[in-house]
Amino acid sequence: MLGTIRSGDWLTAERLRVYPLIFLAIFLVAVVGAIATSHDRIGPNNLPLGSDFSQVWVAGQEVLAGHPEAPFDITRHAEAQRKEFGPETGIFGWHYPPYFLALAAFFATLPYLPALAFWQAGTLALYLLPIVAILGKSGVARRDALIAALAFPAVIVNLGHGQNGFLTAALLGGGFLLLERRPLVAGALFALLAYKPQFALALPLTLLIGRHWRALGSAAATLAVMSAMSLAAFGAISWRAFFESLGFTRKVVEEGGPGFEKIQSVFAAVRLLGGDISTAYFWQGSASFCVLACLIWVLRSNADARVKGAATIEAMLLTTPYLLDYDLMALAPAMALLVSRGIDEGFRPYEKTALALAYVAPLVARPAAMALGLPIGVADLVLLFAVTAPIGPETEAQNLEPNPNHE
Repeated sequence: MLGTIRSGDWLTAERLRVYPLIFLAIFLVAVVGAIATSHDRIGPNNLPLGSDFSQVWVAGQEVLAGHPEAPFDITRHAEAQRKEFGPETGIFGWHYPPYFLALAAFFATLPYLPALAFWQAGTLALYLLPIVAILGKSGVARRDALIAALAFPAVIVNLGHGQNGFLTAALLGGGFLLLERRPLVAGALFALLAYKPQFALALPLTLLIGRHWRALGSAAATLAVMSAMSLAAFGAISWRAFFESLGFTRKVVEEGGPGFEKIQSVFAAVRLLGGDISTAYFWQGSASFCVLACLIWVLRSNADARVKGAATIEAMLLTTPYLLDYDLMALAPAMALLVSRGIDEGFRPYEKTALALAYVAPLVARPAAMALGLPIGVADLVLLFAVTAPIGPETEAQNLEPNPNHE
């Protein structure tokens, strides 16, 4: 059995074909069921359809009303959400820097349900583009790539929450796809990730150590333009409100506002297992230091560029204490890069198994944490990073079984 797990031979071509189709069928039933049992924009769980997107849309309404600072005040923002969706609706906090207000305001120009549909469909399409392109370069048929990308369980998590994971995955996938050929475009895509500042540790390190100077310059210039436009559109008051709201965001993370079962970080794992805040910060800091040290080792090695890109994405996720299960969408481009490299050059021992576990992690992470108190999500992340980063002597790669769908 250990040999099969090591080689990944259990992941046969038939299973690779059938399992994603089963996932897709289940997800389709879930989506249709949620829509069919909704009423007046409220889903079967008594939350607005696309729950988290509801507060983004409300934030956009506040911006259009001339109050760009309002989303950062949880009391005002909660009142606005209750006024729009009813006094019994769930309340969601705004934790984004002012950059994201522009998107919120844009979608708030539409009625809620059309805005939600446009947001979900548009960002989903953006996510699919780089995934299909990355896998296509290694000969994976477009149909197979699309099915695998759509069946990734983080997709249904994002659809349920109306979250921005599709956009995050699209920017990361597009950035690493274009980093060598179109570094200026890649840098601009990376800069657009500034709405997720908690992911900021690893990516600049990769650009610096890799000497991607043009991409780094493009990212800096894009960020400067974004900041200037944000100040011009929303004023300094929005930035003051953002910095003042960071204490509330820290409290949400430390006390597990959304539930530690939803947060997939080392910090949340320690808290889920009963550790106090100081202990959780110690282990998160220790883990972040080790991950960044390993990432530097990988970046300075002669590893394939796709391995470096995947390791960077994984490090981004492992070095933040605030990682929700919908943020695991970012694993999609990392896995696509690793699969592409594996098809071309062969898979490392345990790599196929680690990829399979990471693929299903968004589906099982929250239920396992709720039912068993086990942080499965972060464990899968650590395993994938350990397999991705060649931190031991190179061992002979395992050959991929031929794919019957392409030569």
